[in-house]
Amino acid sequence: MRHLLLIDPLEKLNIKKDSSLMLALTLQKRGIETYVFFEKDFAVHNQGKQKLDVYKFRGHFKDDGIYLESFELSSVETIELNSMDLVHMRLDPPFDSRYLRILWMLDELCEKGIRVLNHPRGIMLFNEKLYAYRSEGAIPSFIGSNVNLADDFLQHLALSPTEVVLKPLDLYSGIGVEKLSLLNWKERFVDKVKELGGPVIMQPFQAAVAQGEIRSLYFGDQEIGTILKIPKSGEFLSNIAQGATFKKYELSSLSRERCEKIVKELGKFGVFWVAFDILGDSISEVNITCPGLLVEVSYAHQKNLADVLIDLINQKF
Repeated sequence: MRHLLLIDPLEKLNIKKDSSLMLALTLQKRGIETYVFFEKDFAVHNQGKQKLDVYKFRGHFKDDGIYLESFELSSVETIELNSMDLVHMRLDPPFDSRYLRILWMLDELCEKGIRVLNHPRGIMLFNEKLYAYRSEGAIPSFIGSNVNLADDFLQHLALSPTEVVLKPLDLYSGIGVEKLSLLNWKERFVDKVKELGGPVIMQPFQAAVAQGEIRSLYFGDQEIGTILKIPKSGEFLSNIAQGATFKKYELSSLSRERCEKIVKELGKFGVFWVAFDILGDSISEVNITCPGLLVEVSYAHQKNLADVLIDLINQKF
């Protein structure tokens, strides 16, 4: 099986700890034919065999065998795709019209018998945040543009919050997330709707975030590894790139049960690689577009978990 990873431009990636590059290097290290390619190289047509410009690459891991020392492209070649290829959709959101166009094109490959992980139709079908809010025990969540309806939502919560959080529907890594006092949230809500051009997410602030947010990686029904991300003192976002620390973590039986229920459903739609964000036992996000933090989770577990992921991919495909 040949692996082809559709990735963002290298200059946009943090080479040291990028999940896609870690996977690519680990595949190569195991002697598996692997290439990367970019949006600019991607095309489909309706006249016979599909061809693709792909890049060979070279790179090295640091002494720990987990973080990357280097990654660079070596040469480009044109290949003819076939049913034994596996294309990895590894583009970061935002989930905008450009992102949707790529998913439509990848779906054309699927129609021609070429496998794509995660399946583009599954990615199109499930919003990473909204899908999480369907789960049992989810954080109370309002999604919309109407400030009066948002206020009514808050008024009828079982527990009255003192702060709220506003989030965009289609961004990632904590981009655009704001915490506001209940005394002055309305004006900012209206402005944020204008800035984002449509509905926003509003939730009561979860004080549990001070104890950390869980990131759990799954492939199919198998947990690959889990960490607890602990925000910097005085911060509420558990973003490692912004200084949050992390450590190995053991999922509770309730969280594991909820995650397993979701991956079972997603698997019916060809979505197998999933990263859960969890606060307490409430799933706050179900990452399926480009699940990340494989390097950090590997470091916490002191094991290159890309090897585990590859074994699971081989079993599935």
